[in-house]
Amino acid sequence: MALLAGDTIGGGTALAADYVPGVVIVGYSSQPAQQITAAIAMRMGARAVGPPPAAHEQLLRLAPGQSVIGAIARLRREPGVAFAVPDFIAHAAGPWYPNDRGSSHRARGWEAMQWNFLPAAGVNAPGAWGNLLADHRPGGRGVVVAVLDTGVAYRDWHQFRKSPDFGGTRFVAPYDFIEGNRFPLDRNGHGTVVAGVVAEATNNGFGLTGLAYGAAVMPVRVLDDAGDGDEVTIARGIRYAVAHGAQVINLSLEFSPDEVTSGAAIPDIVNAISFAHTRGVVVVASAGNDRTNELAYPARAPAVISVGATTRDRCLAQYSNGGAGLDLVAPGGGPDAYMPGDHDCHPNRSLPPVYQLTLLDPQLHPDEFGYPGIYIGTSMSSPEVAAAAALVIASRVLGPHPTPDQILQRLEQTAEPLGDTIPNESYGYGLLDAAAATARP
Repeated sequence: MALLAGDTIGGGTALAADYVPGVVIVGYSSQPAQQITAAIAMRMGARAVGPPPAAHEQLLRLAPGQSVIGAIARLRREPGVAFAVPDFIAHAAGPWYPNDRGSSHRARGWEAMQWNFLPAAGVNAPGAWGNLLADHRPGGRGVVVAVLDTGVAYRDWHQFRKSPDFGGTRFVAPYDFIEGNRFPLDRNGHGTVVAGVVAEATNNGFGLTGLAYGAAVMPVRVLDDAGDGDEVTIARGIRYAVAHGAQVINLSLEFSPDEVTSGAAIPDIVNAISFAHTRGVVVVASAGNDRTNELAYPARAPAVISVGATTRDRCLAQYSNGGAGLDLVAPGGGPDAYMPGDHDCHPNRSLPPVYQLTLLDPQLHPDEFGYPGIYIGTSMSSPEVAAAAALVIASRVLGPHPTPDQILQRLEQTAEPLGDTIPNESYGYGLLDAAAATARP
């Protein structure tokens, strides 16, 4: 197994301008009697304003200077109150660009590095972020994404240090299947990059961004320091992730197509993936970096969303596998493939990698972080699709509990077509478009 190279409401972040100041909507468990409203108003210094928004509801104007959040907390404890919420303000959906600085000293410096998240060449993260903010569901909040990899720099422990841009990222149910403990710290850097693509802290004025920022990451270490892992360990990791509440699983790993030519060669993993799928968990895997027209396993297994790689030119990456059954492509960086007739492809051009904050020298200096320019591959493409799946779940554009098949169909139908036919063996259904996938009709 080889690696591929503010106020808060209901626990979530809300922008100050997202609701009308000084006003609360109160819902009652029965038709509100005048004496109930009058009693609440007297105790809180509020007054009812009308007409009521609906039956069993009342609009309350708070006393000057009274906090909406504090009033809501108090109202929810009142007898007969079914709910208390702000009077939210709707916004037309539009792109949102966070203030993360990247390696620069200016707000929005991330844009100079994260071409893979921008419109056109990338997955249009600003459009997706704007869609979810307009629905008051910022980022991937409420979704758990399991990263089965070399571990993640998610906490301080002995000689290991937490990545400085994971301060706002939530981590759940960590486990290390290599060491057999609950501290899956990264000794390689690869897993930290993958986790950063999914949910690096965003809009904190530091570092880079995560596509599904706000999602919880489940670090599951199934690959060793060199990036190698065996079938049994990986299968155990998949089942563990399902049992501990993952809704999306990312597998940025591959078995050599020369050695594993069918699912029968890795039955434990195929069965574990089937187990995940039947329990409603989305499994995403990298197509492989072997320059072949055949998907590597586990991406080739049934019930897996297989992901190839593109470059900043919107061309198939030189190293990316393709073939029958390829679902999508997403940015993986590096040079273009030789694609005669494709005017977007320039094989001799020097093109950027995918950047994310990670360990610079994990073996000698597990406390030093930066932006190494070495990460290209379908390993980078896969977590972009996993993060987009998390955004689709969080957005509820498919309802509160979409199935893995519904999410795949949504991602395929909203992808930007590349190539002559749809689907095709080079690009599948096309380039991931996270904005289109999270847009309401």
